[in-house]
Amino acid sequence: MTRWESYLVSAAKVINAYKGELPLHHFLKAFFKQHPQMGSRDRRWISQLVYHYFRLGWWKKNMEVSERLLLATFLCEQKPNDLLAQLQPAWNEQISAPVSEKLALSGAGDLIADQLFPFTGELSAGIDANAFALSYLQQPHFFIRIRHNKQDKIQAILKQANVPFELHENRTTLALPNGTKIEELIPDKSWYEVQDASSQQTGLLFTPAKGQRWWDCCAASGGKSILLKDQEPNVQLLVSDVRRSILENLQQRFAAAGVKNYEARVADLTNPAFPGTMGNVKFDGIILDAPCSGSGTWGRTPESLSFFKKEEIQRYQDLQKRIADNVIHFVKPGGTLIYITCSVFKKENEDMVAFIEANSDLRKEEGGVIPGYGSGADTMFAVKFRRNV
Repeated sequence: MTRWESYLVSAAKVINAYKGELPLHHFLKAFFKQHPQMGSRDRRWISQLVYHYFRLGWWKKNMEVSERLLLATFLCEQKPNDLLAQLQPAWNEQISAPVSEKLALSGAGDLIADQLFPFTGELSAGIDANAFALSYLQQPHFFIRIRHNKQDKIQAILKQANVPFELHENRTTLALPNGTKIEELIPDKSWYEVQDASSQQTGLLFTPAKGQRWWDCCAASGGKSILLKDQEPNVQLLVSDVRRSILENLQQRFAAAGVKNYEARVADLTNPAFPGTMGNVKFDGIILDAPCSGSGTWGRTPESLSFFKKEEIQRYQDLQKRIADNVIHFVKPGGTLIYITCSVFKKENEDMVAFIEANSDLRKEEGGVIPGYGSGADTMFAVKFRRNV
């Protein structure tokens, strides 16, 4: 058996054993720990093969695993590689061809959107189902948000290190190759934040003013709060999350980013008794980055698609309704609510807009789907509401 054939065998072992109970990268880590004879190159090849396999979603699921691994590698790769050179040399010669030509050459037939992504009927309006599904064949880019006008210095460092990059027109969003060890290249973490391009774009809805009171109610790691504080350092900020450990991580991230003057609180926003713990406080702005299916980010974790069940969409919407119902009434008259998900599903997006408007005097001002699938970014949803004065 050649080395390349052994990679296919090992990748098949991972795929057959993996049941989706934990993130794939954690499962791979445990698998390689059980096989210490595998070197770094072996681990890299096997991991890449497994991720390629899951990028095909539900398409050709009944194909023999080793065949599907080769087909996935052919469709997902853009540059010649040694594995295809040994096992499918004709494909390797056409590796840079468009997907349609690759499909014809491979004899695999058409790649139909709802065969790869079987939930196209649940998509938000405006999402191109075919383009979105095909985006799964490529891993999204690695993005950072440049802070404190460090564009020139960061670009100089990247050029010196021969790291390719693309600076977006806004001059703060920078796309880098996946695997870039940005923390080694730029040790001063106050210069940048790791943040997807679409996530950065949600900040266009914030528009805070000096002295205003804002609440990031599902703050998680605090990326949106740092974005808010970078727009206006002198906002009074409350951050909350249901998990104390997450808030501890947030506080470490805030310290590295130089974010000060904020209040942090552990809060279960699904508890019907929660509003009574807040008193009479009202906010000029509330960021509700709601827990969701994460379906707009599955290009980064393609294994998620293979194990997702349609009924989970309703479960997430129910959770979002409970949280929104506990939060929306804390927006002061004339204030704003920013509702955000990293979901592509209508029930978590437009249907939640309708719910919020039906249960408050908040009205949508702007926003909607942020389609990252055409630019190597996540697909998100962000809407700005304003409460009537």
